[in-house]
Amino acid sequence: MAASGPVFYYRNGCHLCDELAAVLFRGWPDQAGSMEWRDVDQRPEWRDAYGEQVPVLIQDGETVCALQPDLGRIAQYFGEMANPV
Repeated sequence: MAASGPVFYYRNGCHLCDELAAVLFRGWPDQAGSMEWRDVDQRPEWRDAYGEQVPVLIQDGETVCALQPDLGRIAQYFGEMANPV
């Protein structure tokens, strides 16, 4: 089943995942709070698709950013930051 909103693929213990999550909760708290969070190690298909690229932020089937925050791309999808980082 495809997600209708933003999806954040992460791995527990991944410092890059923690960094992107912090940026999202600070800059776009409404979107971060409502997005679907998926641990890539919970399903083989997620691990195969995204396991080497985490963190990955997807919106409407498109990759917004992977591996590191791209504030410009995130803003294109989510609008201006609520709280500048």
